[in-house]
Amino acid sequence: MGTPLLLACLLAPLWGAGPAQAGAAAPGGPPLRPAWRHQEGPRRVKRAWVIPPISVSENHKRIPHLLVQIKSDKQQPGGVIYSIKGPGVDEEPVGIFSIDKFSGKVFLNAMLDREETDRYRLKAFALDLGGTTLEDPTDLEIIVVDQNDNRPLFQQDVFTGHVVEGAEPGTCVMKAEATDADDPETDNAALRYSILEQGSAGMFSINATTGEICTARPGLDREAVGVYNLTLQVADMSGDGLATTAAAVIYLEDINDNPPEFTKEEFAMEVQEQAAGVEAGKVLVHDKDLAGSPNWLAKFTILEGDPEGAFAIRTDPYTNDGVLSVAKPLDHEARDRFELTVSVQNERPLEPSAPASPRALATVRVRVRDVNEAPVFRENPRRVSVLEGAPPGTEVTTYTATDPDTRQLQTLTYALLYDPADWLQLDPRAGTVRTKRELLHPAAFLQGGWYIALVLARDDAQPPLSATGTLSIEILEVNDHAPLLQPPAGAVCGRPGPGGSLLLGATDEDRPPHGAPFHFQLSPQHPQLARNWSVARYNVTHAVLSLLVELPEGPYSLPLLLRDSGTPPRERQQLLNVSVCPCGPDGACHDGVLAASSAGAGVTLGALVIILSSVLLLLLLVLLGAARERGRRRALRKGLLRRSRDDMRDNILNYDEQGGGEEDQDAYDINQLRHPQLFPPRGKAPARRDAPLSFATPPAPRKPPSSPSDIEDFINEGLEAADGDPSVPPYDTALIYDYEGSGSVASPLSSIVSSLTDEDHDYDYLSEWGPRFRRLADLYGQ
Repeated sequence: MGTPLLLACLLAPLWGAGPAQAGAAAPGGPPLRPAWRHQEGPRRVKRAWVIPPISVSENHKRIPHLLVQIKSDKQQPGGVIYSIKGPGVDEEPVGIFSIDKFSGKVFLNAMLDREETDRYRLKAFALDLGGTTLEDPTDLEIIVVDQNDNRPLFQQDVFTGHVVEGAEPGTCVMKAEATDADDPETDNAALRYSILEQGSAGMFSINATTGEICTARPGLDREAVGVYNLTLQVADMSGDGLATTAAAVIYLEDINDNPPEFTKEEFAMEVQEQAAGVEAGKVLVHDKDLAGSPNWLAKFTILEGDPEGAFAIRTDPYTNDGVLSVAKPLDHEARDRFELTVSVQNERPLEPSAPASPRALATVRVRVRDVNEAPVFRENPRRVSVLEGAPPGTEVTTYTATDPDTRQLQTLTYALLYDPADWLQLDPRAGTVRTKRELLHPAAFLQGGWYIALVLARDDAQPPLSATGTLSIEILEVNDHAPLLQPPAGAVCGRPGPGGSLLLGATDEDRPPHGAPFHFQLSPQHPQLARNWSVARYNVTHAVLSLLVELPEGPYSLPLLLRDSGTPPRERQQLLNVSVCPCGPDGACHDGVLAASSAGAGVTLGALVIILSSVLLLLLLVLLGAARERGRRRALRKGLLRRSRDDMRDNILNYDEQGGGEEDQDAYDINQLRHPQLFPPRGKAPARRDAPLSFATPPAPRKPPSSPSDIEDFINEGLEAADGDPSVPPYDTALIYDYEGSGSVASPLSSIVSSLTDEDHDYDYLSEWGPRFRRLADLYGQ
């Protein structure tokens, strides 16, 4: 550290050193050097500039207060400048300490608080007058001595704890803790705890050193005292210093140490008969345990008096009372009073130390009040049988009800509530049901063979009550109709084989089991029929009549005997008209249509197919006729003739067809009209199906007109031929003549009927076509 130094540290409060001390300067004079400083020698002792810690009490009020005086042994002729730096001087908090730069005295300028800062570490400097450092800086430590200036503080204003009731002494509840800002190494922070107030019982104690609160005595009963409020105190100086108080709240937790009890021994209730699910009343209980807890919640049991389970009891969760209700309808006439024994206990088991309850059982008396009850049909529905066609006045049954009110004198009356055919009559007093008339067309009112009626029974109480009974009457079928042949005529081929057979059928107005299967046979009264004919069963409703030998054409009448399967069976003899026709290559009638029309529709299997095909064809023709009529009207609107300036087209186009391109046009070659000899002559022209039967067949082949230029006659003749030709469109379809193809330079020919429209046309150009069109020009040019 350079040249050896000697530092004289004068502690003013402790040493009392004066200027005469060694190393101290006389007042007003230069400092005196110690004798050893004048010794000359090759070796010198190196001394450190060391300042021992300085202690000062906090809250020192006499300020400024001299703490210490420092001096350097390197006294210069002009003197030494002293300074200090650090917290409390030139660092926050600034201004607490200061030094006299010439004398080296360090002063305390403000009161200290040990709880804020318990020591200060400063740096001391010694400089000459020119500012050159004479000594290396050294540490100056100032220790703040503690005083008991802080009260101890509880960590909470209110401490909360829980302990079960009946806890043994010494059961710890909670711990109250406090702190003290004073020096913990001194008595200023030595804390002691105590209970200032807790009531007269003194049930709790506190550990003076740790602050732990425990039970001190037995007998904690929540039902007597549920909450304890304690006043706690903590003091420093081992209990003799500053003190602070706080509150402690201790809650006793409930245990099931009190059984539930009925408020009285007997309860009376009343309930109406036939009322299920209604409340009869309540049985009241009380329990000292904590309300709402499992220790308080009651559970009820019906021990005696209800062997059939007519009652049920539950717990009201809000009041803890028992609610008695009716589980099954009660009958006043069967039993009008009940005496029930009901017990009560808690959901949670009682503690072993809990006393037994003298009121755990109660008697509940229930009276059943009589009310009017509706009549009852014991047999519902009532099922009876009546023969079909029963005459008026036939007794069906006696359908009555009973009144459950046996202890009341009441009269029942009856009425028909539902009788769809108005077929029945009912005795209002006796309930006897009879037929009013014969049931006509029973099938319209039956449901699976049963006639359903509803009977109403009503008593005469106030208010009256009623009941409805269902009367199901089975209409027993009677075999009163014989089977009927359908159809009664037919046609067969004159040779045995597939075409020589006829399918026969029958119907019967009776319902099963008096109808099918039907039995067909040739009349036994004409045994000679069996040589030519035979009848074989086809199914339960049909049979097949077959030809055994070849017979000549003509009509035949065959007596047949038909019998049903009823009990007893009914039979009928009928004539079957059979037309024997010539046989075709396939074994059927050659002229099937004529045979079918003369013998009746659908008498053979082949004829049935022909009839169905004819029906379909007829429907198709009707649809085509409607479409053609629509096309004809459209053609009349558009016009049949159009104006042409250059040439005429060679084809006839039907513009009723809509589509695109040349492929969609129904064209007819007009060359057939001009050169009919180019096509082979037709044979016998078939009759058109869509033309009247009286329409004459046009002659074939047709000849062209003598004058081809006379286009009017040519068109008329073509129309005439087309109407009679079956190969062209139907006779009622309008024909439109025009060339086929695109790019034609022909002008359109206005329709002859275009004058029917509102447009104005000039038909004078028709006069230019020749003398035969002048008439048209005269007609349409007006």
